[in-house]
Amino acid sequence: MKSPLISTDELAAALPDPNIILFDATKYLPTDGLDGANEFRRAHIPGAHYFDVDHIADDANSLPHMVPTPGRFEALIGAMGVTNSSFVVFYDQKGIYSAPRGWWLFTLFGHGQNQGRVAVLDGGLPKWQREGRSVTAAPSPAPTPTTYRADFRATRLRGLGDILENLETGHELVVDARAESRFRATAPEPRPGVRGGHIPGSANLPFSNLLSIDGTMLPPDAVRARFQAAGVDGTRPIITSCGTGLTAAVLTLGLVVAGLPQGALYDGSWTEWGSRTDTPVATT
Repeated sequence: MKSPLISTDELAAALPDPNIILFDATKYLPTDGLDGANEFRRAHIPGAHYFDVDHIADDANSLPHMVPTPGRFEALIGAMGVTNSSFVVFYDQKGIYSAPRGWWLFTLFGHGQNQGRVAVLDGGLPKWQREGRSVTAAPSPAPTPTTYRADFRATRLRGLGDILENLETGHELVVDARAESRFRATAPEPRPGVRGGHIPGSANLPFSNLLSIDGTMLPPDAVRARFQAAGVDGTRPIITSCGTGLTAAVLTLGLVVAGLPQGALYDGSWTEWGSRTDTPVATT
């Protein structure tokens, strides 16, 4: 399997290729005070389009950016000019934060992960700009709509019922990407009405622990060691989780970088679990 990461050097060399589809998939927390689409319009990598994770989602679900149906995904992605043979690259304005959500969605719907046809820009827009590479505020040419066919991989997705069942069986290990202070409920959740704490029996591995000081992903051996330190020893399949299913995808990306099984992602994550009154919560 090819790496799910692409370096800034590799992207810069490949950009003239018309088969590359480049997406800025930035999503900020409510407490950040920024809007990804607005920031994209101010500065983006030439040729990029904005990938709105709140739009490429289930529009009938009140939870944030839940996975769309295969039919909706096909229609939206086809309208954005993506074909099944496109090489799709995601980046975000924070480094490696929300871009992996786009990468994970494409792997969920079977977009050629094993052939290296979907990747995340290592270090994202901050690294690209630190290196003096060009950005623009000019709109990219409108995409030509295509026909896209999804191949949904249900084994890579978990819902509330799956997590409740796993509390009984303990078959899978839930690994939570939130900061330890949120995991332990010593800091408030950024969304009103959401309790603090974590799913009982889950492990904590803040997504930032997989990143180096320059915002790139740590080398595979180091990523593997971080997972091992969090209790990922290969004896149980992994479910990644976070606040809303964004940074859980950073952990999923890290699993692939480390050469570990990709596992599944709990889409509703803590926003779903912590908003309910019938789900157990642990803080230690």
